[in-house]
Amino acid sequence: MSRPVFPFYAPDISSLARSLHRQWSEQSHPPGHVQLLNMLAQAVGYQNFQHFRSEAEATPLPTETTTEVAPAATPAAPSRLLRHFDAQGRLIRWPGKFSEQQPCLWTIWARIPARREMSEREVNEFIKPAQTLEDHVLLRRELVNYKLLERTVDGRVYRRREQAVPAEWVDLLHEVMRRAKA
Repeated sequence: MSRPVFPFYAPDISSLARSLHRQWSEQSHPPGHVQLLNMLAQAVGYQNFQHFRSEAEATPLPTETTTEVAPAATPAAPSRLLRHFDAQGRLIRWPGKFSEQQPCLWTIWARIPARREMSEREVNEFIKPAQTLEDHVLLRRELVNYKLLERTVDGRVYRRREQAVPAEWVDLLHEVMRRAKA
């Protein structure tokens, strides 16, 4: 029987180590396999390993087949995505299609300052003017889910994750930013 593989990500290894140390010191004897899985999951903000596993299963791990197919897949055209934005470059509706959500999030991501630790309130102050949905919480959560934004386990500190904008969304990003400046 093959074991499922679940990627594990800890935004702050120091917090992870502190949490594991605290949890381990509460044990009267060395933890077993399942206890260690639960400790790791709790250290990055999940209730237990089952909670972590259910979230990981909801986001499938890319495979070689997926990697080969992905470039051939046609992303939604930037002009089609512009219907989700107003003349000022603000997101006016949350796309129903999964394939259109991430490109729209890149336009919000671009407005968040790089290499800066922020509180939830500060992040909200960058998200709110970029949208008219009146649901900045959804956008903040999705930025974290899509790994465009990271936060500490306790949710107090947020940071924009630095990465290159995918080539297929550069034109969309430029047009939205042009509208925002106009």
